[in-house]
Amino acid sequence: MSVVLVVNSGSSSFKYQLLDMEHEHVLASGLVERIGEGSGVATHTVKAAALADADGPAPTVTDATYTIEREIPDHTAGFAVMLEAFAAHGPSLEERAPVAVGHRVVHGGARFFEPTVVTPLVEINIDELSVLAPLHNPANLAGIVAAKKAFPDVPHVAVFDTAFHQSLAPEAYTYAIDRELAEAHRIRRYGFHGTSHKFVSEAAAAFVGRPLGELKQIVFHLGNGASVAAIEGGRSVDTSMGLTPLEGLVMGTRSGDLDPAVQFHLARRADMSIADLDTLLNKRSGLLGLAGVSDMRDIGERREAGDPAAQLAFDVYIHRLRAYAGAYLAQLDGVDVISFTAGVGENAVQVRQEALATLGFAGVEIDPERNARRERGIRRISSDSSRVEVLVVPTDEELEIARQTLSVTA
Repeated sequence: MSVVLVVNSGSSSFKYQLLDMEHEHVLASGLVERIGEGSGVATHTVKAAALADADGPAPTVTDATYTIEREIPDHTAGFAVMLEAFAAHGPSLEERAPVAVGHRVVHGGARFFEPTVVTPLVEINIDELSVLAPLHNPANLAGIVAAKKAFPDVPHVAVFDTAFHQSLAPEAYTYAIDRELAEAHRIRRYGFHGTSHKFVSEAAAAFVGRPLGELKQIVFHLGNGASVAAIEGGRSVDTSMGLTPLEGLVMGTRSGDLDPAVQFHLARRADMSIADLDTLLNKRSGLLGLAGVSDMRDIGERREAGDPAAQLAFDVYIHRLRAYAGAYLAQLDGVDVISFTAGVGENAVQVRQEALATLGFAGVEIDPERNARRERGIRRISSDSSRVEVLVVPTDEELEIARQTLSVTA
């Protein structure tokens, strides 16, 4: 059995999954949080697949969840708690020992374009790239360091959110600012959510039964953070996020695209500092800034109640989706498959309907009944007469990280 542990580490928490890659089952998952905050908590879930045979879980088997509460001063202590949970509740890491550990790392800059086995030099590079992702890379690196102490005898692999978009051409990733200044400070479009965009585009190709290399695709990853990518032949050719995840679509709390001079105006007229502007655009904008709530479900409830602010927020959100859909249709010279994924993309019926409502000229036709069905798994929501396949594709970034981890260690 090829077992891979996947770790997604934040500054005060980390998530993990233990996956049986022979059958691509999740054996266990967990969350260790409130690290360094005095009272930590770890939640460990043993999945039904861990108790089942190779043919899948028995109908009577269900997941079992356990909680541990204690002080967790740092990530190393967090991994000790995780190991304790595995030992106490299973599955046994002796019987199902990981052959590798895969780590999500947000920013790989222009240095990393594929999954990379972690070495001391790679750790130095991840640390140096923290200037481009100060909220993420230091936390990702802390998780790597702690995990290597917990699992010293297996390879550790960094899988970068930005790597999938390293196929962008210079005209797609270059900003029109002073070239020497941009080069000196590594200012360019990098793109994010690459692991999800890769997983979804490959799953979509398999679902429609066509070779990935033949397809032109648009993938909308719509969660609290949101991005869209234009993908041709399995390679990213354009994407909405840029130097940071702030650029592009309207998001839960991020503004997305904005005239840069808005910041100059606010600095001069509202006496806002750089820190104030950072907080405004990343944490107080988007749906939250427009309507007072950041969750699309809450936006929907308020729209139904007649709240004009919620209606405007929805309209702005849709307007931006349509703008990018049109732009990427032009960049790709047509499209074969459009997919929606992540929390909003997979569940918000009206978002999907309205985002594509004006694309009939391009052969896009949504089937309202298919779109309204609440089903699990990948599914088609376009009509039989639509020239473009429109899909809902649940993303699985942990599985994609595990696959990429095995690809460089097996």
